[in-house]
Parts: sequence; C-alpha cells; structure tokens
Amino acid sequence: MSSNMLSLRRVKKYYGANKVLDGINLDIKNGEILGIIGPSGSGKTTFLRTIIGYIKPDSGEIIFHDKSKEVDILKNPDWIKKKYGFASQHASFYLKLTVVENLDYFGSLYKLSKEEKTKNINTLLELVELDHARNILAKNLSGGMQRRLDIACSLIHSPDILFLDEPTSDLDHVLAKNIWALVKKINKKGTTIVVASHELAEMETLCSRIGILHHGKFQHLGTIGELKKLIPNEQEIHIQTYPGDYDKIIQYLNEGSILKIENKISSLVIYTKSPQNVLKNLLILLPKTGETLLDIKITKLQLSDVFTTVTKKK
Repeated sequence: MSSNMLSLRRVKKYYGANKVLDGINLDIKNGEILGIIGPSGSGKTTFLRTIIGYIKPDSGEIIFHDKSKEVDILKNPDWIKKKYGFASQHASFYLKLTVVENLDYFGSLYKLSKEEKTKNINTLLELVELDHARNILAKNLSGGMQRRLDIACSLIHSPDILFLDEPTSDLDHVLAKNIWALVKKINKKGTTIVVASHELAEMETLCSRIGILHHGKFQHLGTIGELKKLIPNEQEIHIQTYPGDYDKIIQYLNEGSILKIENKISSLVIYTKSPQNVLKNLLILLPKTGETLLDIKITKLQLSDVFTTVTKKK
C-alpha cells in the first residue's frame, strides 16, 4: 500500500494569462496534516478546489491511492466524493435547519443508510462538542459553533481526507484555538487533513509538513525544521535598560558571534547564532556602562520569518 494518499502531477490552472497553478507536483501522505500557506491571491483556494474536483485543471493529473489501485479523480468524480470532505471559508449548512437536521441532510446526499446516519451523527456531535445543541437552529449558534457544525457536515460520510480552507477566518483568538484543537482531534482519529490558512503561528505547531504556494508553484515544501533551514539560523535578543543609552552599550559589545545590532530607541535588538555567549557578556557589560537591565527576551526563528523571506525573493 502506498504511503501517499493523493498525488498531483503537472497540474496547471490558468485564468487568462494568469498562471494560478503552474505545473504543481505534490504527494499528500496518509495520516498527515499538510499546511498550505501563501500570500493573498496566491491560489490556495483554487488549489484546494482543483484537488476536490470542483475546478477542472487545464492539464495534469490527480491520483487517489486506494489500497491496491490508483484512481484518477478527474475521470471518477462521483467515486472520489465519498473519499473527500471539504469545508470552505463560507458555511455550507442551512441556517433554518437544526444541527441534527443539517447532519441528516448531508448524510442523505451521500446515500447513507438510516443506521449509518444515526451512528455518524452521534459520533460527530460528541467529536465537535455540539451534542447539547443538537436541536438548535443553525442560525442561532455562535460563530465558533457554526464553524464546528460546518466541519461536522463535511465529515458525515467518514471521508479519508478532509480539506479545510481558512477554518478560523473571522473567529476571535479563543474560538480559533478551539477549531485548531478540533482539527488535531480529527487527525488523531485517522483522517488525513489538508488545511490552507494565514494563521502561521498555529500552522507551525499543527502541521506535519507545510507548503509555501507562490506564483503558481510550491516554492518550498517540508517540515517546519526543514523550512527554517532555508534562512540563516539567527536569533534575536531584545533588551531594555535604564537610562537606555544603547549607543554606549553597542560600543562595548565585541562578541564575535553578533551578526547585527539595531538601536530601536526603546530597545536594543541583537542578532546572533550564539545567544548564550552574548547574554553572558551582556550581564558582565551592563554594570560597567551604568545601565540597569529592565527586560530581556530571546526570539527564535519562526515560520513567519521563513514565509517573509521566501515570498520576498520571488
């Protein structure tokens, strides 16, 4: 059995002269959470909708690896629908139906038996923590509850792979955290997940691999550790002192591992690959300059740094 669930080969999608997808090659692995990031307008939504068959590519192939056989999704659209779950940025449930009625309706679309629907509905209501709201009209749910209902509707037929397009858009920080926790829970139950999002901090901890989509191609694809190797492995030391004569401190600093120093007026930022050495020298140096340490923190390299560097180059 292949370790890959889906394989995209030379997939292209143009809108006029605009190359939205320009020869995409990608393998999506069984059981992973694959994150898709990119600047606004980079084609993340088009990419997801092309994979699920909603948009027909101009060329290329998308193959689903189903146990011992390979299925061309473009030639078998009805068959593949049973394997896919998709939740877009905009809710697809019906506001005038209750939670249970929505799930029952979507279960009917997949021709589930009454027994299957009942079982799946009860399982999903527990999974997304909406059992207490099963008889509430969807329009009366909070924003976070509506998002959970939308995800539940996309899972009613027990798909092998779930596609999520900006699942936390328009949600506050607390509600977004709940959605990310739900995504992890779904994945742990065995569902492969592909998620597009601009929430880089959450994607960094959530995803097993991340692809940076820019100018129609995946400029880079890998684990967060692999992506961070794309840029210099430097860390930032932010210090605040009193009275804050940072130019004077800079004159005394002679640590060889310092890459760059910036006087931000309200703080001093030191870029280095060896923060432990710089910190040691700083603690010795500051009393000599007459400065009192008020605050200090070390900022490690993040996915947002990689994203900014990669997209600026192109």
